[in-house]
Amino acid sequence: MLTAAGPKQNMNGIDLRTTPHRRWNPLLREWVLVSPHRTQRPWLGKVDKTAPAPAIEYDPECYLCPGNVRAEGLRNPAYTETFVFDNDYPAMLPNVDSNEMDEAGLIVARVERGICRVVCFSPRHDLTIPRMQQDEVRRVVEVWTQQYKELGEVPWVKHVQIFENRGALMGASNPHPHGQIWANGEVPNIPVREQAAMRAFLAGNGKCLLCEYLRLEIKDGERIVCENEGFVALVPYWAVWPFETMILSRRHTASLVELEGKEQSALADILRRLTIRFDNLFETAFPYSMGFHQEPTDGENHPEFHFHAHYFPPLLRSATVQKFMVGYELLAGPQRDITAEGAAARLRNLSETHYLDGH
Repeated sequence: MLTAAGPKQNMNGIDLRTTPHRRWNPLLREWVLVSPHRTQRPWLGKVDKTAPAPAIEYDPECYLCPGNVRAEGLRNPAYTETFVFDNDYPAMLPNVDSNEMDEAGLIVARVERGICRVVCFSPRHDLTIPRMQQDEVRRVVEVWTQQYKELGEVPWVKHVQIFENRGALMGASNPHPHGQIWANGEVPNIPVREQAAMRAFLAGNGKCLLCEYLRLEIKDGERIVCENEGFVALVPYWAVWPFETMILSRRHTASLVELEGKEQSALADILRRLTIRFDNLFETAFPYSMGFHQEPTDGENHPEFHFHAHYFPPLLRSATVQKFMVGYELLAGPQRDITAEGAAARLRNLSETHYLDGH
């Protein structure tokens, strides 16, 4: 297994900043091919900036703005802060009967029960997390916490996935600041793999995987982007996306509901500071998919689970050059050119004043 060897990233005299190598992702238990030398290859594509959309606080055509009509004549209330409603076009339904098919273990299907909700972060159409005030983001954190607790107490719900797709590039159908919550009757694939890895590490070492990983990252410091008393934002050593980041709680907590009041404020602070850097990176409304991973809501005790968030941004060189899984990655395994250390340095050195507010 590869391990980092201090700021120079050397392994037996080999510079990991310039030499192809594999990095181990202990959460998903898979290798990531890193090809840092490829950043020197000629780039013949365009490098553009995308002009921000005109800022309007209220859009009469937006189905998420206060007072506007949604699907089938449903009308939003004249909400003045964070607003939650059941998704009009849910990916899963709560009132379905259990059923399954299995032909020789090869043709297998099971009915999946679930609840899907939408969270409008702000009544203002022109705001996003990095453009909101600290107390406004804190309110979003509080609502996420309430929703996780409420949905997690539904007897058949085993997993609550809170996430945000920002930007049309990541599939967001509406620019109004919002995210989603899907509560599943079963724990989905990625959380299952992470939980298995955390459980195995705890059983084998008597310690939390992410607590130990965070300790090593704080000791090294090279991949940390920003931090406060409750959380650390960093580019994970095994990152695949160009500017992929994780937010880890300093204290071993399993979910949002375990956060104390000051930790809720700290989470709001780190979310703003990280996403401001994202926007400043290419001076655009930076697209990403993000989500929290929290302990399952299956009624079991999960001492292995450590609360964290993932950010997966696709922008590579500019506001119009993206990196998705293609070719080798679809057929063999994940690969990246930008090292975690290089990405962290670029993000860390950016201003925490949003580029639209001046530097």
